[in-house]
Amino acid sequence: MTLLHSAPRRFAGLDGLRAVAVILVLAYHLFPSSPVRSGFVGVDVFFVISGFLITSLLLRPSRLGRLGSPRRLIDFWRRRARRLLPALAVVITVCATAAWMLGGDVLVGIGRQVLGAATFSYNWLAVAGGSDYFTATAPELFRNVWSLAVEEQFYVLWPLLLPLVLLVPGRWTRAALMFVAAGGSVWWMAMLVAEGDVTRAYFGTDSHAFGLLLGIALALATVNMPERAWMLRRGAQVGSLLAGLVGLGAVLVAALSPEDASITGVLVLASLGTALTIFAGTWPGSWLGRGLDVAPLRWIGERSYGIYLWHWPVLVLALVGTQGTGPEAGVPAAIGAVALVVSVGAAALSYRFVEQPLRRYGFRRAGRALWSRVAGRPTARLAGVTALVVGAVAVGGTAAAIVTAPEATSAEAAVAAGEQAMKDAAKAAPEASDDDPEQIDIPAGTEITAVGDSVMLASAPSLYEQFPGITVDAAVSRSIWAGPDILNDLASKGELRENVVVALGTNGPVDWGVLEQMSQAAGKDRNLILVNAHAPRDWIPGVNADLDAFADSHRSVWVADWSGAIAPHTELLAGDDIHPGEAGGDVFADSVETALERVEKDRVRAEKDFERAPTGRAPRVPFPE
Repeated sequence: MTLLHSAPRRFAGLDGLRAVAVILVLAYHLFPSSPVRSGFVGVDVFFVISGFLITSLLLRPSRLGRLGSPRRLIDFWRRRARRLLPALAVVITVCATAAWMLGGDVLVGIGRQVLGAATFSYNWLAVAGGSDYFTATAPELFRNVWSLAVEEQFYVLWPLLLPLVLLVPGRWTRAALMFVAAGGSVWWMAMLVAEGDVTRAYFGTDSHAFGLLLGIALALATVNMPERAWMLRRGAQVGSLLAGLVGLGAVLVAALSPEDASITGVLVLASLGTALTIFAGTWPGSWLGRGLDVAPLRWIGERSYGIYLWHWPVLVLALVGTQGTGPEAGVPAAIGAVALVVSVGAAALSYRFVEQPLRRYGFRRAGRALWSRVAGRPTARLAGVTALVVGAVAVGGTAAAIVTAPEATSAEAAVAAGEQAMKDAAKAAPEASDDDPEQIDIPAGTEITAVGDSVMLASAPSLYEQFPGITVDAAVSRSIWAGPDILNDLASKGELRENVVVALGTNGPVDWGVLEQMSQAAGKDRNLILVNAHAPRDWIPGVNADLDAFADSHRSVWVADWSGAIAPHTELLAGDDIHPGEAGGDVFADSVETALERVEKDRVRAEKDFERAPTGRAPRVPFPE
């Protein structure tokens, strides 16, 4: 009688399932306009596979002693190192060297990233450093390594904990214990998301462990399960196939879920679907397992680890090198396709010439083989010396990237300058400008209240210089929804001035109702100037169209055309193509001044029309053209 899951050296369908996982991730990152809006669930497919496979491997009998013995633990960790470290080292050193050659914002934080990758603590360092997987505004080169850190932490801890779990009597009791633990992890993620800490929920090993735990539960439930005759009957085979198709369907539904879907629900659905697919694929004589083992999927699955490692840094480097911005600014389909080809090609080369030799021979034997080439025939010597030189250049380039990395991105520097300007202005007494324009009487800074997001914050030094005495209330990541509360609060304190400038269109679509609330907060006796937006985001055209339409339908609302003013001068923006530098801030302030000039012209025209109008009939104040 054979043992289901404990005897096979290879589980049917797992390589194909890995291929599905990496394809989802590639579609999500390289082709963000595709229907795969939640393709990040591919990482959770990997987690379930890892939990199942590693547990099954640990439960196999071994000549190295019982489970948990030092000799067996060291052998397990050595094999994991052989499997994972070579490809990771190649990706990190090659891509860091390429980033050093490009320079600029892509180097910011690269020391922390390399440290996190080398110590398998990337996820926790990212949380501590304030990184955001979903809304990052800077090109973080090795962001995808966070999931590898979670798995490596699992590889270190689980072999130590498994012997304790096996003390619990009964296969199903042990599996139930792991299932309950998975539920606890789901609950913890949901709680963190509800509190608004999505980054902590997604990156945390504790809050994102449910996929690994589901895989463990499946392995504990099925290991040493005897294969019986009824398992091979056609009815059982059809049932397992249907179950596997349902599981794959659940993964696909999760991957196609809209961006505003519950992240916890989407990840749990994908994890449960993966567990069901693994169960069906490893069923005795499984048709699903054979289907997933078709040559193309198996080829991709065997190289999925390398493909996953390469695809993100290659994409970042391609975008920075061609557009000067990272993936957060959008990914053209052509660049996504190039990144796909380069990533698959690099992974294939790494698999053939780095991963497989080291996995098969180990670090010592592979090192001796390389040295023998260096000391061998001329042809072999050339290949060996070339390999050593390339490796030395890559390591040196990585060190140079870390040493020369700037402390902050150009966008962060611009925002920091704005924050300092706001602090300086808060200390100084407001002073009105003595320099009145010759033709148009522009309101003094003491008559202007400005409320905005990080774009206005970066422009604050120019606003203070151009409008002495202006009040600026700007903050990072502020959206249009914050506007009404801020204006109402200022109005209740008597601090809302005659001219209200609002720039809150960068971080998401605007809402007509929210614009109405801000207009009501400003009141009929104040002028409301809405600054339109400029950013490589798909909602920006809609934002600007809505602002124009709203201003056209309201008497005391005008638009400051920041987008039109900066469009011919994008070289004045930071590397993210959003935040203005010092000269760009001047353009922002000029666009506000132009809008204020228009307000004054419309006021003067309205007064003249009033004087010419019949007694008792006030003319309608003209709308902006």
